[in-house]
Amino acid sequence: MYLILVILAWLYVALMMAVAEATSANGTLAGAVFTFFAYGVGPVSLVAYLMGRPARRRARERREAEASTAPDGGGEAAADPVAPVRKEP
Repeated sequence: MYLILVILAWLYVALMMAVAEATSANGTLAGAVFTFFAYGVGPVSLVAYLMGRPARRRARERREAEASTAPDGGGEAAADPVAPVRKEP
C-alpha cells in the first residue's frame, strides 16, 4: 500500500517538474516531456518492477502448487499407457 502511495507522490513531483520546465522562459515542451519520462516514468517503472518480484514469485509458486495437486495435472504417466485388448465373445 505504501509503495503505491510513494509511486503516486513521485509521479506528482515529476509532473510538477515537467510543468515548471514547460512554463519556464528557457524551457520547451519537448524538454518537459523528456523530464517527465526521465525523472518520473522511467524510475517508477523500474522500482515497481523490482518491488513486484516477490509477488510474482508467490503467484508462480501458487500456480505450480495448484497444478501439481489437480487431478490429471500432476504430470505423472498413466499406470497403463496402452489400453488392454478385449477379447471378442
